[in-house]
Amino acid sequence: MASHLDLEEQEQLDELKHFWKQYGNAITWFLIVVMGAYAGWNAFQYWERQQSTKASALFDEVERQAVAGDAAKLERSWNDMKERFPRTTFAAQSALLAAKVFQQTGKNEAAQSALSWASDNASDEASAQLARIRLANLMVQQKSYDDALKTLSKPFQPAFAGLAADVQGDILILQNKPAEAVKAYSSAWTQLADNAEYRRLVAAKLNALGVDPVQAKGASK
Repeated sequence: MASHLDLEEQEQLDELKHFWKQYGNAITWFLIVVMGAYAGWNAFQYWERQQSTKASALFDEVERQAVAGDAAKLERSWNDMKERFPRTTFAAQSALLAAKVFQQTGKNEAAQSALSWASDNASDEASAQLARIRLANLMVQQKSYDDALKTLSKPFQPAFAGLAADVQGDILILQNKPAEAVKAYSSAWTQLADNAEYRRLVAAKLNALGVDPVQAKGASK
């Protein structure tokens, strides 16, 4: 009986040796790749946490300079953030905050640069789209109407589409294009259904152009 079991064990061992001889190298490399990827992922996660911690500390500095209204120091802090931590959410937040202070202190060129950077490089789409709307408003103040419309020409997420359409309407009014402005304001009014206060403002603009948005919507159905 023992001899029979020994023979079975020997056969199993021989089969295992044959299997390992045939597939062992591939299995070994597969495990190396898997373990390497796992180690790499852990290293990347650790690096991201380190970056986020450092960026958070620098963002505190950006906020302090913004509250103090020191545009020169704020610009240095913002540039440092942009160069060292461009892919963090803190970079986009810093760009929006810095641009606001730059506008308030008359540094429109610096404000436009910060907003342009955020619209192109923000790690989250919401910050990028908000930056585009603010950039368009800044361009309107500088009477760069065509550039402002171009900035707003790309599609927006639903949360920002109504705001963008409203700004487009304002630009078209400034360009003396009332018919096109009505279309933009009507689009804004429709898309701002969840923002009653802002919607009333857009409705007032349409009323000033001789359009009742409620009647216009009913007629279009």
